[in-house]
Amino acid sequence: AKKDFGTLRGSGWSSRSAVDLTPHKRVATIGNGGLAKGRAYVAGYAASQAATASPRPSSFHERNFRCRQNLDTLSLRSLRLADGPLPLADDRYSVLSEQLDAPGHRQLYKSQAAGGFGRSFAFERQLSAGTAAKAACDWLDGAEGPPSRTIRAPAMRTLQRFQSNNRSRLSAGSFGTVPVGGGGAFLGLGEHGSRAPSVRSLAESGHHLGEPRAMEMYNGHGALLGHHAGGFDDIDLPSAVKYLIASDPNLQVLGAAYLQHKCYSDSSAKKQARSLQAMPKLVKLFNSPNQEVQRHATGAMRNLIYDNAENKLALVEENGIYELMRTLREPDDELRKNVTGILWNLSSSDNLKDRLARDTLEQLTDLVLVPLSGLGGSGVIQQNPSEAEIFYNSTGFLRNLSSASQQTRQKMRECHGLVDSMIHYVNSSLEVGKSEDKSVENAVCVLRNLSYRLYDEMPPSSLQRLEGHRRNAGGTVTGELVGCFSPQSKKAREHYLNADIVTFTEVSKDPKGMEWLWNPQIVGIYNRLLQRCELNKHTTEAASGALQNITAGDRRWAGVLSRLALEQERILNPVLDRVRTADHHQLRSLTGLIRNLSRHARNKDEMSTKVVSHLIEKLPGSVGDKAPPADVIVNIIAVLNNLVVESPMAARDIVYFDGLRKLFFIKKRRDSSDNEKSSRAAASLLGNMWQYTKLHRDFKMKGYRKEDFLSL
Repeated sequence: AKKDFGTLRGSGWSSRSAVDLTPHKRVATIGNGGLAKGRAYVAGYAASQAATASPRPSSFHERNFRCRQNLDTLSLRSLRLADGPLPLADDRYSVLSEQLDAPGHRQLYKSQAAGGFGRSFAFERQLSAGTAAKAACDWLDGAEGPPSRTIRAPAMRTLQRFQSNNRSRLSAGSFGTVPVGGGGAFLGLGEHGSRAPSVRSLAESGHHLGEPRAMEMYNGHGALLGHHAGGFDDIDLPSAVKYLIASDPNLQVLGAAYLQHKCYSDSSAKKQARSLQAMPKLVKLFNSPNQEVQRHATGAMRNLIYDNAENKLALVEENGIYELMRTLREPDDELRKNVTGILWNLSSSDNLKDRLARDTLEQLTDLVLVPLSGLGGSGVIQQNPSEAEIFYNSTGFLRNLSSASQQTRQKMRECHGLVDSMIHYVNSSLEVGKSEDKSVENAVCVLRNLSYRLYDEMPPSSLQRLEGHRRNAGGTVTGELVGCFSPQSKKAREHYLNADIVTFTEVSKDPKGMEWLWNPQIVGIYNRLLQRCELNKHTTEAASGALQNITAGDRRWAGVLSRLALEQERILNPVLDRVRTADHHQLRSLTGLIRNLSRHARNKDEMSTKVVSHLIEKLPGSVGDKAPPADVIVNIIAVLNNLVVESPMAARDIVYFDGLRKLFFIKKRRDSSDNEKSSRAAASLLGNMWQYTKLHRDFKMKGYRKEDFLSL
């Protein structure tokens, strides 16, 4: 059999975002597909290891592919690595996953919290600058949080309140005012009983309400409102910015509310506000002693930075991150929603991610993630609708950060309580049937991103414990892949099996922090997500991508977790169920996972009977057939090749399910660079199939000759 065949450069990594929470009960310890107790889990795994030991070599596949420029593995969405070109990779890294829609497409997510908050979130998609040399870095960025959750602009209630009170005072013939509610509104001393008519959004109405000219008094300062009977409709941006530095908090509220409203969807207003130095003035109001001022200042800032990179940078340069983290300590949910929304919006800028991780992670984990995930205290998720939105914003923020550089990923892994909070929230949500929850989606995407290149980036001491005695001093694998079809000795197999069980038992005990990312129990959590999450395809894609990450490569522990997934978790059936109905984005992570499992599976014959027919069905057989992306085709062919080199049943099933026709079609299709890669992969697989002489008669009956199989 040929050792090499061309494969495809990875086209991206993956992840995704978004809240639908009701109070959750305490996380339970489970025996079936869940967080089982360590001993039972270990005993089951040890028994399966001993029972399924096979005299076959653990796998055969191409060992070194130095011709590729990019990693062909691991899933990580929204990832833009800023640390230079990717290293060369071989087949031990299987395909990466992408997820979303076409570049630049805005998708709408809607969520409904337990207490009734409804919100639609427009997610901003951005393509990274990709060239041929950076093909593996072409993916879509994580999304910003939305600026508002109502049809009207977010500050209109405040403006209407001011305007309504102004009209009431005018009709009563009085200019005196009485501050109400912390300076947020004024009541006329001689107000009429009839309500003032509602005011349309200033951004949408071109007319003014018919009112007489009015002079409003603020602590002795006169502000002329409405030369043309327009009331507060005559406020402009320069006036609003000036109000931010007034001594009266009522003027500050009015100025911030107008900015919040005006910058809701007006990009030119955002630019003008920045030129008027609104950014530093708003930052100074984040920690005003007046809560109403704080709310509107943070609300205005959230709108100002949405989809505006210059304003984001200006906020950071004005020491805004420090002030935001101070504000996050306030016991006011509306304020905390604004702060976490600002952080989420900031995190969509690649150049700010590392700084945000450095300045926010520990405080955000202590103030939001641990208490709201249920990890602290009673261990039960108890969130009101506002807290659900705060947690949702925070996990969206983490999701974007986790797609940054290796340094940021490592800082997130090491942040005390962060990984534990994500695991606890996901597992608790599964316990109460909330697998479709949007914060679960965010959390699983964070875990997926943090598992990217895990074995290369984990602490050396942890890696050494996972590797055990499997590797010699030179770093080469001993006792594996001795030859194309050469079996291992019984003594060697028993030795490594015992070492696997010892290490498995040790690692399974009480995982904490980043240890969760490679702990055997995490496989059960991902498996339950694949089985129970029916509607949110982003969550299931993230779960399969995380499994792909932790089973990728030729590390010993990748093989241990692969065999655990196959033999104890029985994960192949739910994965194949997903393959039947998956779209192209999901197929990337699913076929990448199957590719990893096929390399590490002990019983290739059994796996062949389950997967060959499903995978052959996805391959194109003629010009008119609907074909998946080239990297999915390469993944599928790689799975078949992994099975064929050790299982005659795989070769037989490929013939039986009309796979030869499709493979020869793919082999002859070389009209593009992507098709060239899949063509080389098909040629290698066909060459390996020819090694089974008992199938030559079947080949000839279908009209194929030796030259067809062995020619390139």
